[in-house]
Amino acid sequence: MDEVIQVTQWLSSITPRKKAKLFFFTTHADAPSPMVGSNDVDTHEETQLPLATTVALHNFKNIDEFLKKKVNTFSCYNVIENEITKTDYEYLRFYSACKYLDVVPPFLDLEKISAIQNKFEMTDEERDYRLLLDSADLVLEKVCDSLKPAGVSQMWTALRKDRNLIRGVKTIDIIGFFVDPNPTGIKECLFFFIVRFLQKADKINRVNTNRLERLIAQCDESSSCEEGKTIDFIIDSLRFYPTELYPFGFCLIMCVIEGRDGAMQEIEKTMEISRHLGMITHTEKNPTKETIELVKKELMKPKYQFYSSFTCWFMSHGDSNSMVLADGETIEREWFLTSFPDISTFQLKPKVFFMVSCRGANKFSLKGDEFEGQSATCDYYDIGSALIRNRMLDITDSVRDISYVQPMMDALVAYSTILDHLSGRANTHGSIYVDRACVLMSENISRGRSLTEILEHLSQDLHEILQETMDEDRIVYKQACHYDSFFRKTLKLPYTRHPKEDVHSAPQ
Repeated sequence: MDEVIQVTQWLSSITPRKKAKLFFFTTHADAPSPMVGSNDVDTHEETQLPLATTVALHNFKNIDEFLKKKVNTFSCYNVIENEITKTDYEYLRFYSACKYLDVVPPFLDLEKISAIQNKFEMTDEERDYRLLLDSADLVLEKVCDSLKPAGVSQMWTALRKDRNLIRGVKTIDIIGFFVDPNPTGIKECLFFFIVRFLQKADKINRVNTNRLERLIAQCDESSSCEEGKTIDFIIDSLRFYPTELYPFGFCLIMCVIEGRDGAMQEIEKTMEISRHLGMITHTEKNPTKETIELVKKELMKPKYQFYSSFTCWFMSHGDSNSMVLADGETIEREWFLTSFPDISTFQLKPKVFFMVSCRGANKFSLKGDEFEGQSATCDYYDIGSALIRNRMLDITDSVRDISYVQPMMDALVAYSTILDHLSGRANTHGSIYVDRACVLMSENISRGRSLTEILEHLSQDLHEILQETMDEDRIVYKQACHYDSFFRKTLKLPYTRHPKEDVHSAPQ
């Protein structure tokens, strides 16, 4: 059959809503640049004009033309073996979006996708199409699905009132002030236009969504939300780190085995809970400085941009400032913690570090049973937020910036013990902290708990456990863990463990 006819038939089989979503997922806002094959041309027209004209004319002609152009580009594309191009990214994004929406063109060359995945050095686990979807876009899709056409229309009206933001933008004028978002697919096009416009204007990104939240907050709940949804529910969904679908993230496990009883148990437990959470896991036993440098270099490879989060378990002996490696050399803990968050592939994504080692030799010793647990309660008063806001500074958009980010932002460092103190371990099971952390994460999956909630529970749980030194003094003591958070959103554990698909060298 003629390819033109095939493409036409394929497009005619896709609903308007799915066309809008396919366009949205394909025109991913955070596509890496500069890339080979990219001429750094402003893509404003390419990503926003088709949406604008579709909303204005209630006609999907321009989106159809865009999708036809993509298909034709991929059809003629020759995969270059030794360099990753912009088209490689676009091809993978397009394929994953089609797979997610169940609209894969029957004529799409899957062997090319496999060849591109080879260039990215993807393992079998990483060839799951869900890895290639951008989790932030999936969250935005759910927000759109939670809003009625009237809600998106109200967002548009609120955006149009911000004259400083929209001044001189031609696509805004194409849509006009009053919009009828009720025809099928038009609501989605208008919402996705608003999102991509705010992203291009550097007003929102995968972490900073305040500007979008403020637009949603101006909607009338009774007319703007789908059944069972509320404005608060929709806004709350934007306040979590986007980690939709499988995998939940990439997990790096580094464990010094030499001289550490139970270390293999630590590895088994952390691998089990990481896989249970739906992470793709890599383990380094007995790491050295050279190992750490090689791992950092590996994490800079382009394929890691597809991951939604990064978790690292580092288990070794240590003191207040450093950690002991397998060859007896030491590294400064601060150096380790500041070098990994700066890796560009995980920028604007949650990065969690579990640092499991002693930080000194002090012990919180118990000399009797007179210490009984006590609790205290306090009254909470509901203070009207509007009243408070009226008395606070008016922070305008002109003094806000989301372009420059401190490297440690979006990182969380969890310590197995407090400064200058021991980190307890059992001879056969390894670190008690690791054991309790894995148990609590396993118990709380599917409960919608955040990581920080679990770490707080872990702090309580660990501090209840009586431990004993292994020397001749046999001192009974307690251990206190804590964490330092630079998070700007909440990181929730997945509700369900997303199973891996049976994916091998060629996509199905």
